[in-house]
Amino acid sequence: MTDLPGSAANFCYRHPGRQSFILCQRCGRTICPECQTQAAVGVICPECMKEQRQNAPRTRPALLSRISSSRGPVVTYGIIGVTFAVFLLQLLPGFDVTSALLYAGIYSYPGSFEPWRMLTSVFVHSTGFIFHVLLNMYTLWIFGQILEGMLGRGRFLALYLLSGLAGSLGVLFLAGPLTAVVGASGAIFGLMGAFLVIQRRLGGNSTQLLILVGINLVIGFVPGLNVAWQAHVGGLIGGAILGLIYVQTRRSKHQSLQNWLVAGFALVLVALSFVKFLG
Repeated sequence: MTDLPGSAANFCYRHPGRQSFILCQRCGRTICPECQTQAAVGVICPECMKEQRQNAPRTRPALLSRISSSRGPVVTYGIIGVTFAVFLLQLLPGFDVTSALLYAGIYSYPGSFEPWRMLTSVFVHSTGFIFHVLLNMYTLWIFGQILEGMLGRGRFLALYLLSGLAGSLGVLFLAGPLTAVVGASGAIFGLMGAFLVIQRRLGGNSTQLLILVGINLVIGFVPGLNVAWQAHVGGLIGGAILGLIYVQTRRSKHQSLQNWLVAGFALVLVALSFVKFLG
């Protein structure tokens, strides 16, 4: 049975006014980001966490306990840290990091096949325009905290990376083979696409986000701004598909199906990355 948008099942059992679709992996109750504790698989509620700690061996290292129970957006901060570290390396003389990590369609053709660039380009930004990396990381900080809390670390990381891959596929199929691109914009649009779908499916107000996405898409088509709109479109579509998978399989009994669907979607994206090479 599908839960109706806005039903009690879509709200945290400890905070009835907070909408969420993340379930405790042990008892199956809906929990908001504040009530989530990261477990080995998924997240669990405070009551289950308390029970787990009471039954856990007393010899467990305290540091490990603090790390595993951390509720902060660790993945979001990690991605931001890696991106800024790469940006600093780009500024160092003698290291052509940008050329080594950027993506262009030609790298998916025979003779120049370097498919890993589809992901490495997500962590590289234009050094001539510092606001490029600052704006992307600020947007990631906003949506990352929300989505990582809602989805959990593993699902959020998969969303970010697969959206980035989908963005590169947009460049492959919609831009010329010599059009080189850098930046996390495809992955960022994927986050917005996923959040938009989740909000709409759960009955939340998504009007402002829809306007924001529309404005950013339009900006990508403005001549002279040198924005890779193809990555925006690809990332948005990829993120929206993943968001739909997550929200439709959010019940604990559907976790296995969710994993298979996400894995299948990842395989489709990888297969598409080989189209030009095999064709």
